[in-house]
Amino acid sequence: MTEMSYVAAREMKIGFRNPWAYSFTALFALFMLSLLIINAQGYVKGYSGSSSTMLNLALYLLPLMALMLGSFSLTGEKEEGNWELLSTYPLGTWAFLTGKFAGLSIVLLAIVAFGFGLSGAAGSLFGGGFDFATYGQLLVFSICLSLLFLGVAMLIGTIAHNRWQALTIGVGIWFFAIIAWPSILIAMLGMMPYPWIKPSLTFLTLLNPAELTRLFTVVKLGGGSTLGPEYYNWMLWIRSPWGTPAFLGVLVIWIGLALTVAYRLWERERRRG
Repeated sequence: MTEMSYVAAREMKIGFRNPWAYSFTALFALFMLSLLIINAQGYVKGYSGSSSTMLNLALYLLPLMALMLGSFSLTGEKEEGNWELLSTYPLGTWAFLTGKFAGLSIVLLAIVAFGFGLSGAAGSLFGGGFDFATYGQLLVFSICLSLLFLGVAMLIGTIAHNRWQALTIGVGIWFFAIIAWPSILIAMLGMMPYPWIKPSLTFLTLLNPAELTRLFTVVKLGGGSTLGPEYYNWMLWIRSPWGTPAFLGVLVIWIGLALTVAYRLWERERRRG
């Protein structure tokens, strides 16, 4: 067994024993079933009020879930002294971080799959729910969002010294990226000359990949017109043949960048002893 797979297997074992994981699973499944009950009259296809509500549910809940589980996992190693023990073994920092990321990814994907699977099974049983293609798009959105913020959580867990610091930083990032972002974006664009708005909007959207993920999913579901004509014209690249590969490339770059910065910071602390 390689170093990375050993860490991943250990993380999966710990993750599936973590009460937080089951609390998030129950909460996510409860909300998914609640949406199913609200939309029990038939199948939803494409972008609608119900699919928009489910998209927003995932946007609010999954990043917070990933940030807490990921950052607490790393800070827990520091607080409990497990890292000092692991560092006595021939375990590389990169293998440690990527193993953590892989193990926690499986835990998060299991939570997402359970929530979607339970809701989908109940919908098929009672003759309601979402069209298969729409449901699949929302599932992909949830997976991308979870993995993206898990990468950020690895960086938070590296910076923070304990769980309270990780909680404070994680909630701050979640609030900025998810809750406050629309107001901040409108305020910043409102102060700019008109020719600057489009390039600034492009840069700021890439700066917050959670927003890019949301916009990508809205356009894919056919709800691009709700964004307004100027915004929608800029987002037309999503429907091009290279739209999906470009989007996935941005997410991979963000996750890779977060893990690389975390690796360098962790290595610097490791050299200091």
